[in-house]
Amino acid sequence: MKVYHLPPKVRALAFDMDLTLYSNTAYAQFQIDTLIKKMGERRGLSFSEMNGIVEEERKVWALSHGGKKSSLTTIMTGLGISIEENIRWREESYEPDKFIKEDRRLRQTLEELSGTFVLGIVTNNPVLVARKTIAALGVEECFPILVGLDTCLATKPDEKPFMKFSELSGCPLETCVSIGDRYDIDIDLPLEMGMGAILVNGVEEVYGLPGVLIKDR
Repeated sequence: MKVYHLPPKVRALAFDMDLTLYSNTAYAQFQIDTLIKKMGERRGLSFSEMNGIVEEERKVWALSHGGKKSSLTTIMTGLGISIEENIRWREESYEPDKFIKEDRRLRQTLEELSGTFVLGIVTNNPVLVARKTIAALGVEECFPILVGLDTCLATKPDEKPFMKFSELSGCPLETCVSIGDRYDIDIDLPLEMGMGAILVNGVEEVYGLPGVLIKDR
């Protein structure tokens, strides 16, 4: 875990979802591979051919953005896949409960945090997928706020999802903290926007957040 910035008064926590609230890399890779396969089918290309195109586009994007990493949705949009179709593919294809299971320790952690902060999720997956994921983890009651790809039709890193989280939580941006596993996607922009930011390496580090965020323990 790396704490980049904590506001003097923290009121709300905006969690990334995939590889933050769970650490199943097989499921995370399945999500990526599924979208690449569908793009390949659209173009009449093999998975390997389409994957090569995506990787090349990632390199080009990074070169034009100071070496930063892009989200897959950003690359897909550049390759002609609309946000709306991206959402539909994800909703039709992703079944989190086939990969992840109830995490009682995560629930305990989130219940402890929710006694002090407003909790929400800001994800590049659609809200439907977010609901399925937190249901599989057994933490659906811990997140009153879900901001997904279909909420703003914008993918992180973009200001819109974080602004929407601030609006829905009723908390100014400068009192919100973004928590996620990817610096370029979850941390860099929130810091520029005046938010707090904590980089975590999977759910194992999420378990330690109460010790970092709740004072007088």
